[in-house]
Amino acid sequence: MATTEALKLSAITRTSHQSRVGRGTATIDLALPASLRSVDRPRRIAEDTLSTDFGRRPCRQYHLNRFATKAGEKSGLAGLRRPAGPLVLVVMDGVGLGTPDEGNAVHLARTGTLDGLISRFPHIRLRAHGKAVGLPKEKDMGNSEVGHNALGAGRVFDQGAKLVNMALNSGTAWQSSVWKGIVARCLAGGTFHLIGLLSDGNVHSHMDHIIALLDRAHEEGIARVRLHILLDGRDVPETSALQYVRSLEKKLRSLSSEGNADYRIASGGGRMVTTMDRYEADWRIVARGWKAHVRGEGRAFDTAEAAIETYRVEEPGISDQFLPPFVVTEGGKPVGQIVDGDAVLFFNFRGDRAIEISRAFEEATFDKFPRGRRPDVLYAGMMEYDGDLHIPKQYLVSPPAIDRTMTQYLVGAGVRQLAIAETQKFGHITYFWNGNRSGKFDENLETYVEIPSDRVPFEQRPWMKAAEVTDEVIRGIRGGSYPFIRVNYANGDMVGHTGILDAAILAVEAVDLCVRRVWNEIRKAEGVLIITADHGNADEMFQKDKKGRFMRNAAGEPLPLTSHTLNPVLFLMADERENPGYALRQVEGAGLSNVAATVLNLLGYEKPEDYDESLICGMG
Repeated sequence: MATTEALKLSAITRTSHQSRVGRGTATIDLALPASLRSVDRPRRIAEDTLSTDFGRRPCRQYHLNRFATKAGEKSGLAGLRRPAGPLVLVVMDGVGLGTPDEGNAVHLARTGTLDGLISRFPHIRLRAHGKAVGLPKEKDMGNSEVGHNALGAGRVFDQGAKLVNMALNSGTAWQSSVWKGIVARCLAGGTFHLIGLLSDGNVHSHMDHIIALLDRAHEEGIARVRLHILLDGRDVPETSALQYVRSLEKKLRSLSSEGNADYRIASGGGRMVTTMDRYEADWRIVARGWKAHVRGEGRAFDTAEAAIETYRVEEPGISDQFLPPFVVTEGGKPVGQIVDGDAVLFFNFRGDRAIEISRAFEEATFDKFPRGRRPDVLYAGMMEYDGDLHIPKQYLVSPPAIDRTMTQYLVGAGVRQLAIAETQKFGHITYFWNGNRSGKFDENLETYVEIPSDRVPFEQRPWMKAAEVTDEVIRGIRGGSYPFIRVNYANGDMVGHTGILDAAILAVEAVDLCVRRVWNEIRKAEGVLIITADHGNADEMFQKDKKGRFMRNAAGEPLPLTSHTLNPVLFLMADERENPGYALRQVEGAGLSNVAATVLNLLGYEKPEDYDESLICGMG
């Protein structure tokens, strides 16, 4: 406990930069070991650095043999020596390599540990967005789900957005039994309800998919459609909701003007307070959505636009993601309650924030909140959100079939593994890492540790549970029974999403202090440390125009950016052995999917034949 509290104090009060949140200044002597002190000015993690040599012999290209058919056969990497201690892989969630400017919390943070490691050990940049993680276009931001899929699977799979695009454009979605069932219900008199994130962020959903669903419903003769919109402000500019609402309303008016169609927005709310909870962090969020969407209970407004405008007047500066739930009414009655005989489609393609509301609709026995009577509806998701628990039971588009993950391979080789994260990222370091698979491959060989996250806005406690997570990592290292440990620090992403620069700086500093603690233990155990990230976020906290200049409001203040970034991420290997027998190499187009083969090689095993290339080569 003392260690945990010390970190919390240091993250707030012991920074060497001028505080901009009224806490004053203080100085801390990090007392870094000599091995972590830079001779000259420390190189910031955000700067353009590249080192692929341990300073010994030149790296020799090594052609890996085929995947060993017998589980546990040793790698053929010439000269490579397995470390005596554990291999610890640290995922600094949301910490990318951005332009070193005043909007880059990673650059502004005091990161003595990371600076020292970068000055001493080899490191390269990895791609973490677009096609490198299975998304349709290079302009598509990476996210934690596809990032951890790539890290754990060692290959790139077409992901949700791309699969949905193909299914809708080719028409295969409309030929499915699920879509035909929706149409049949609605033609028999039911209402078609669409619930999901109103956004073109392409992380959880996309406006194009909503439009395609509406157009097809109209073509099929569905007369009554109700939309229950969740406002973004996280993967898109934080106060952009009216832009999307007005565009949607225009589309709905156009469709409603033809024949007897009646297409309207019925309810909504900000994504972080309505419906889209994940990992059972706060079921109250789902309960608010259930009340608004299903029962039509909540603060009443004539239109969604009126609701947004009113909330903004009442709480100036509020981000769309935190707008309270609302219900659209007419004549004092909700326009879109969900009742028996209706059809409901949750149109998000990403699973983590879709599972809980799906359970509320599908589970006959339910005790997470007072649900009341469950309406008899046809419920479906855009995709299957949990392939093992089969949530939901019906879906329009099949998810990627990810098999033979790194975890499964190591289990087959008898390697014990430890995975640790706080609640906000626990599913990423386990479920998504394992190829969208719930549970463990082997109870005896895998240990998962979840630290419950705080239930407060992340900017209020930017250190989050980093200290407690680190305590568990250190316990795992000292125990000596886990050759491979993987850990996720959620701070850079969760605090980065708030758009508050000062909080994001403290978040990055908290992670840096924790990495120092982990590295000190790894050195004692004669292990190896790998540091990387799943995507960027805290590296860009202000919006920029096409020329790279900060966008500003009427008062001249920079506009906050709450979304992920397109920046690459760090890949660093810290190994203090005199001659480990390998060197880091730069692989063309290297991305997150190259990490799995690298881990397998360091643990002494060959990569499967179809895994993406390892980032190390033998020096034997």
